[in-house]
Amino acid sequence: MTLTLLLLQLTVILIVARACGLLLRAFGQPMVVGEMAAGILLGPIVFGALFPQWHAALFPPASLQGLSSLASLGIVLFMFVVGAELRAPSGVAAQVKAAGWVGVSSMALPMVLGLAIAPVLHPTLAPAGLPFWPFALFLGVALSITAFPVLARILKDRGMTRTPVGQLALGAAGVVDSLAWVLLALVVAFASAGNGFAGFVRITLGLAALVALVFLVVRPALAWLLRVHAPDGVPSPMVLAGLMIGLFACAMVTEWLHLHAVFGAFLFGVSLPRDDRLLKHLMERLEPLSIVVLMPIFFALAGLGTTSGAFADAGLGAMGLILGVAMFGKIAGAAAGARVCGYDWRDSLATGALMNSRGLMELIVIKVGLDAGLIGAELFTMLLVMALVTTAATGPLLTLVARQRSQDVRGAPNH
Repeated sequence: MTLTLLLLQLTVILIVARACGLLLRAFGQPMVVGEMAAGILLGPIVFGALFPQWHAALFPPASLQGLSSLASLGIVLFMFVVGAELRAPSGVAAQVKAAGWVGVSSMALPMVLGLAIAPVLHPTLAPAGLPFWPFALFLGVALSITAFPVLARILKDRGMTRTPVGQLALGAAGVVDSLAWVLLALVVAFASAGNGFAGFVRITLGLAALVALVFLVVRPALAWLLRVHAPDGVPSPMVLAGLMIGLFACAMVTEWLHLHAVFGAFLFGVSLPRDDRLLKHLMERLEPLSIVVLMPIFFALAGLGTTSGAFADAGLGAMGLILGVAMFGKIAGAAAGARVCGYDWRDSLATGALMNSRGLMELIVIKVGLDAGLIGAELFTMLLVMALVTTAATGPLLTLVARQRSQDVRGAPNH
């Protein structure tokens, strides 16, 4: 691949991503929804179908390795920031308990439903030779994801960050993210263990050793480094270089363990001190590169991995089943958890709508599954569409709940 072609690809990807993001933002959607849609537009379903010769010339298979490397770097940087941004639920004990209830219930129901529909999907959508349980367990995890970063941005855009529902959803999303990445790591370890149970044990023990090393050795060392050399929360270039070395080393170890680099990146981000000043400066330095430049490449590669065959024959029925289970499981599960903790039905449904947002996190999860051989191109396409639809539905569902609340208030009798 020539440098000219790579630069042309990057130019086209960024133009389409920005244009789609701005277009959908005008309709009240987060930019990430437009950028995800841009990936589908650049793939074989739209661009490849309308202009097959241009598509083949712009994205020849031999040229995709360079884009893949850049996209992987973007995912690693993004997951590092997500780990650093993750906060445990704060506040009184009742709020922490409610976040835990909503987080667990919003994962449990879609995961159970995913396992329930797996026997229907496995015969036609599982990669050849893949046993049932790795496929089913991955499907359950994939349907239970909530996008913590996208959720935070939706709440900020709608002025809901400090509301009880917003704080409940943020805390619950933090619980989901933490549990989901642990479960996904175990599923990938299970599937990657080519030597059966012994291989799974070896990978799991390796991951446990890395977690122990990071939290018992690396985390105290990072706290000392930042306390001494960045007391104001602003890392110098030398300190930032040290953080990047630790990040890439952790990502390398999880990749070497046959998991995925994203697990190491997320783990290293979680190990950082919970310092809002540090987080602010990391986001200012890393997000412009990872979010603006590298992640659109990831979306484009995700779109190139889709196939129009996903919607042929019985594909539309499977797509509808996946979408229905994903939305019902998330909304009903989260709403039930909120109701158990004393929230009224309107706030509970609003919480469910927020937890239904999957966004970029879902794309990373399904890309991990595709790379690990847990799903094929058809199911990858369906889950990508599901992530796009559920994220785009968050705003309209919140508006619908708010409108219903206003009608109830107006219709209430005056005393």
